[in-house]
Amino acid sequence: MISIRGLVFALLIVHSADAFAETALRAEPVADRVWYFRGESGQASAANQGYTSNAGFVLTDRGVLVFDALGTPALARQMLAAIALVTDQPVRRVIVSHYHADHVYGLQVFKAAGAKIWARSEGQIYLGSDLARERLAERRRTLAPWVNADTALLAADRWIELAPGETLSFAMGGTQFRLISAGFAHAPDDLMLYVEPTAVLFAGDLYFNGRLPFVVDGNTRGWLAAIESMRTLGARCIVPGHGAMSCDIAADLNTTADYLGFLRAHMAAAVEELTDFESAYAATDWSRFSSLPTFDAANRRNAYSVYLEMQAEVLDAAAQPQH
Repeated sequence: MISIRGLVFALLIVHSADAFAETALRAEPVADRVWYFRGESGQASAANQGYTSNAGFVLTDRGVLVFDALGTPALARQMLAAIALVTDQPVRRVIVSHYHADHVYGLQVFKAAGAKIWARSEGQIYLGSDLARERLAERRRTLAPWVNADTALLAADRWIELAPGETLSFAMGGTQFRLISAGFAHAPDDLMLYVEPTAVLFAGDLYFNGRLPFVVDGNTRGWLAAIESMRTLGARCIVPGHGAMSCDIAADLNTTADYLGFLRAHMAAAVEELTDFESAYAATDWSRFSSLPTFDAANRRNAYSVYLEMQAEVLDAAAQPQH
């Protein structure tokens, strides 16, 4: 007969196994042979297993092309499992939208499965930075056990040199693709993927749908230019880095563009008037955006980042030779 102590111990084991069970991801269709995985809105946590960003994949006649690898190795394993329900073709290539934690910690799983990783060469800046090491250490604490001592940052197999706005066309398994450099916008290495046959654009974190974007350390001038380039691509649907895919592109892009423009206008006015950040932030009416997920977590940091960006723009303009 099992003792009460033994019963409690057994229940604890069952509870722990349930608590650490991996999320089963569901691939949502976007277009013919194109799918995506939609993360939750909000901040990454152990409770949501770090599943707050999006990824996607395209089935070709000679294997699968994946866009982004999500924020933990466990999520990448679930991506592979979900892809296997669609096709028995292997994943041959992974395109990295940018080297931020919530998009790249799953790369090691795809690498182990035989995939080649492509990314813009500017991603090497992040890989070699203290920020990358600090973020990995932080995620090992806050996303344990999903990010742990075995989680590694992987370099690309191919570092692609692309100037802002420059494109690289390639074919894989009879499907035509186009890589589009966004220069320095959300991150120094922003890269988009356009699927030619279906006119689907994977935009990475250049586009957030239904939540505030993460602006810290970004370049909002370059970001707004990238959004304008998205409007002219003729895409039928866009898969964002966060939030639901959109086939109402003009309307949905406006949320991100309006927010970035709002930040720039108000922080630029504060800088011009020599108003300190605390006073400028307190005086700004944020009600247009305060109901969006992640507002409390992101808005103040976003505003401060743009305040510093506006200061830098003023200094740069002053340093330009006068004609």
